[in-house]
Amino acid sequence: MSETGTLTGKDGARSKAVRPPSLWLTVLSLIAFVLLIALGVWQIERRAWKLALIDRVEQRVHAPAQPIPSPASWPAVSAANDEYRHVSLSGRFLHESETLVQAVTEEGPGYWVLTPLQRDDGTVVLINRGFVPSERRDASTRRDGNPQGRVEITGLLRVTEPRGGFLRTNVPEHNRWYSRDVAAIATARGLREVAPFFVDADAGSQIAGGPIGGLTVIRFPNNHLIYALTWFALAFMLAGRLFVIFGGGLFRRKRFVHDKAGGSDAVARRTGSDAGTIVEPT
Repeated sequence: MSETGTLTGKDGARSKAVRPPSLWLTVLSLIAFVLLIALGVWQIERRAWKLALIDRVEQRVHAPAQPIPSPASWPAVSAANDEYRHVSLSGRFLHESETLVQAVTEEGPGYWVLTPLQRDDGTVVLINRGFVPSERRDASTRRDGNPQGRVEITGLLRVTEPRGGFLRTNVPEHNRWYSRDVAAIATARGLREVAPFFVDADAGSQIAGGPIGGLTVIRFPNNHLIYALTWFALAFMLAGRLFVIFGGGLFRRKRFVHDKAGGSDAVARRTGSDAGTIVEPT
């Protein structure tokens, strides 16, 4: 049970002893401290992972273009191992099956033009040929930019986007697309043997009069250090508060006990202020 009462300092000032917090509040405070430290450590680990990811993607983007994965390896294609690889492929565009996906780019609002590319082996890969503004969404306005023969494409391999756009869901039956969902687009267009990924054509694959390629934005937010410092700062603020409550209260109680034991200053205070007139024995 904690000691309470009035403490009297050497200068005669009086203050109340601080009652230590209850056991459950102490336990919760310690749990909160451990949790804040754990969150800070986790953010440090996340930062290391993010830096490694950025470095890995930079190497893929700037590497020489390599042939896309073979159909046998398509089931193993993943974002972690393959996204943003610089790839190359060839074939013939199926312009009659193109799909427009709403987009906002540095060129303004408009659409990505996704066109199936049929390869020599019969397999199909969706190619994001690039961006067109809203006034050019109709294919008849860009026929000169739609090659009819064999083409060579280089670009970045991208994984499918099956969850739709931000707060917007694809509506295939009304031909409204907000994300590049490869499986849904292939089904809507009646395509078969389609790769489970698509390719963002780079600027080198751009054809005069066609969509603007090379607009892929590669950006990985990396605020983990700020988050880590925030969690650590909160943890140390909590630790400081606990020290004030426990350490400061303990120090004051010890001083109170010392004075109460009968030190000269305490005796002087009792004889001068509390005891009144003292009559010495004869």
